[in-house]
This record gives sequence, C-alpha cells and structure tokens, in this order.
Amino acid sequence: MLIRFKKTFEKIAMGLMSFMPNEKDIKKLQHTMKEYEENPDWQLFLWKEEDIIGLIGVAASDEVVEIQHISVNPSHRQEGIGKKMIKELRSIYSNQELKPNQNTSAFFDKCDFEVDEIVDKEINESDI
Repeated sequence: MLIRFKKTFEKIAMGLMSFMPNEKDIKKLQHTMKEYEENPDWQLFLWKEEDIIGLIGVAASDEVVEIQHISVNPSHRQEGIGKKMIKELRSIYSNQELKPNQNTSAFFDKCDFEVDEIVDKEINESDI
C-alpha cells in the first residue's frame, strides 16, 4: 500500500532513493529529499507491506503527474512492487495524465506494455 512520506521515514526514503542512478551523490540526494519536503507540487510515496520496500515520487500539476523517481529494495525486485505503485498512483491521480520523466520512462513503458497485455488477454478470454 502507498503511504505519504513523513519526516520520520527520511532515512528509509533516502536509502531507497539512492538506488536511482542520478541520486548516488549524497548532496544531490539531500537536495532532492528537501525538494520533496518543501515543494507542494512534489509528492513522495512509500510502498509498505510488512516493511517499507519501495518509493515513488511525482511532480503533480492540474493535468499531468510526472513520475520522477521509482525505486524498490533490491531484495524485493521482480515481485511486481513497481507495477503496484504505478497502479495505485493511477487511482490517486485518476483525473490527471500519469507520465514518466527520462529517468523512469523505461520502467513505466514496460509496465504499460504488461498491463495492456493483461487487459488484451482478459478481453480475448471473455470472447471465448
């Protein structure tokens, strides 16, 4: 389940954020975290199951929600967590277009393809 970032989760969020290739530098990472805390258009969400294992950050406007960061703890990758985060974001921001930035586009495109594939399969099976 997605939960909104709180200052008490800062160390966990920074750890997850540091898996993003453009957030390896500590000063850049600290600047990014500060932006999520202070900019009302930037929202950071954490994925919580038993523990917090994922993170997704967006910049939201009236019409578009841009996915800026997405990260999953390496020991929980390949379990569909990233796809679940995007799916839940779609329900949170149902009136806005959800789109990736250059750092998240490859993952976003992969998720859209797989979601479309599942929908197509369900439609074809219902026609039988």
